[in-house]
Amino acid sequence: MTTSPSARLLSLLSLLQARRDWPGDTLAHRLDVSPRTVRRDVDRLRDLGYPVRSTRGRDGGYRLDAGTAMPPLLLDDDQAVALTVALRTASTGIAGVDEAALRALVTLGQVLPARLRARVEALEVTAVPRATDAPAVDQDVLLAVGRAVHAHEVLRFDYHRADADGAPERRRTEPHHVVTWGGRWYLVAWDLDRGDWRTFRLDRMSPVVPTGPRFTPRELPAADVGAYLGERFRSPSWPCTGEALLEAPAHHVARWVGRGAVVEPLGPDRCRVVMGAWSWVGLAATLGMFRCELTVVGPRELVEAADELAQRYARAVAGAPPSGAA
Repeated sequence: MTTSPSARLLSLLSLLQARRDWPGDTLAHRLDVSPRTVRRDVDRLRDLGYPVRSTRGRDGGYRLDAGTAMPPLLLDDDQAVALTVALRTASTGIAGVDEAALRALVTLGQVLPARLRARVEALEVTAVPRATDAPAVDQDVLLAVGRAVHAHEVLRFDYHRADADGAPERRRTEPHHVVTWGGRWYLVAWDLDRGDWRTFRLDRMSPVVPTGPRFTPRELPAADVGAYLGERFRSPSWPCTGEALLEAPAHHVARWVGRGAVVEPLGPDRCRVVMGAWSWVGLAATLGMFRCELTVVGPRELVEAADELAQRYARAVAGAPPSGAA
């Protein structure tokens, strides 16, 4: 098999992104080249800014590590379209992020191949932000708090209370969760000076560096952070409240659920949702409105309602013609 050096370089990069470690001989076999050519191509990737590290072992190998700068990205067609749509509809409530998303959208549009640009431009999407009076959160604050939560390190910050005059209060906390609720971002933490659980709005926080010592996380006084906030910010009680895991970014889900819902990030594209409705079937339908995979956690009534809804939809389309039929 004969390929151009540039095409072979892209194939090598795609393989390195797909798996953590690659033996050199395996890469050579997959690319149908000699190990010497693989070494030469790896050096070219390093020159382009990709941090490819040589690994030890019987045959030696390579690993693509995180770098200190952003090298050119390699996206397949579906990833490029998904990223474009996500950037078009971004509305996070984090200062600077939405503007950066628009700039990234322009940059991505300039490098999309013509065939992909036509697909994306044919999709007309108008993102209408939810009406909210929530102030924007500084992204540096969000990152600082998130790092402290992840590292289990004591977080100190100045807190500007809405009902207090004068200087802000200095707080020392063990940070546990960053969540969104009704369009606002919150930190759930153990207050070391008050010896109790507290909830802080991120838009009123000014973190102090450096962070403090590491701590062993305490157990929340509830089944999970969703239940805890549900009790703390109790709105008119819903007769039906349930929990689900959605394979979607938390900031996207938070824009469309009610103010009484709790959305907890579990990763860049996954979140936990606890929310209520007037009926179990209504709650199941609301959770199903997002175009993503979901797992119904409970309670049993919600699981049964989701099953009932699935069967109802299956019956509704049982006699319908196949998609695309005349």
